[in-house]
Amino acid sequence: MRQYFGRKLLIYGLTFVVAVTVNWMIPRFMPGDPVASMLARARVSQPAAVEAMRTYYTNLFGFDQPIWQQYLNFWGALFQGDFGISIWVFPTPVADVILGAVPYTLGLMIPAVLLSYWIGNRLGAFAARRKLLDNTVLPVGYVLTAMPYMWLAVILAWGLGVTAGWFPVAGGYSFALQPSWSWAFLVNLLHHWTLPFLSLFVVALGGWAIGMRNMIIYELESDYSNYLAALGAPTRLIRRYAFRNAILPQITGLALQLGVLVAGALVTEIVFSYPGLGSLILKAIQNQDFFLLQGTFMFIVIGVLLANFIIDIVYVIVDPRTRAGMAGAA
Repeated sequence: MRQYFGRKLLIYGLTFVVAVTVNWMIPRFMPGDPVASMLARARVSQPAAVEAMRTYYTNLFGFDQPIWQQYLNFWGALFQGDFGISIWVFPTPVADVILGAVPYTLGLMIPAVLLSYWIGNRLGAFAARRKLLDNTVLPVGYVLTAMPYMWLAVILAWGLGVTAGWFPVAGGYSFALQPSWSWAFLVNLLHHWTLPFLSLFVVALGGWAIGMRNMIIYELESDYSNYLAALGAPTRLIRRYAFRNAILPQITGLALQLGVLVAGALVTEIVFSYPGLGSLILKAIQNQDFFLLQGTFMFIVIGVLLANFIIDIVYVIVDPRTRAGMAGAA
């Protein structure tokens, strides 16, 4: 087992280095000059003052150094937990800006992923055993899983927000309120959270239901299911074994789909102007904020890698064949 997890950590470490390097390169290949953007927002008309400010900002952000030195400085600051200073909300540190948006993204992502995974798998398992439910779940599931997150978000905002007026379509909470632990604020926060959550939950639900339905049908028609039935085993026992075997590919699918779900959450946040990491990425691109863009992508990369590593651990726990293979290899 130590060898297995050591190999996994090596793979994740190499993936992290490559992802961080690409993350560092992307903003620097973007068109535009962030220092010039800051000077334009300052609206300074005197040429001497403009030149002095340009020199100051260039030295502050390290843009006067060779590109290879900037790359090494980036890694050095990263190991110290320093993501730099935001250009968009100068002089606020990037870490402070990200920490203000992370709770909104996690509060949106975690319930959507876990609930859609649990309900979708249960619904797909029931559909595989009941023809009436199967005739309903299968076509609806295909429609839902084919929907782009952004398109469904727009439909929900128009139907339940603009037309029906049941939910707000922008922001994380009403601007008339101040963040607090009061019931009024928490209810308002939940009210704004509902539509972004539904847009993520509904699309993911269809995919998990279809995947589990197909896997259950495959397992119920396999040799061990027919053998148990010939021995007179109860149908409930056979279905229980089928569900336990069918859930394993779904765990692998969760690891593979996690990046897609994160991307869908970021796009959904932009549609609803939800104050999470997706909105930060949009603001960083609009204001050519290299450091905020790097920091936001960095948090996403670390989060996805950690989640995949946890899923690998869960897979070892729930799959005895993997543990047996690791013991045999040892």
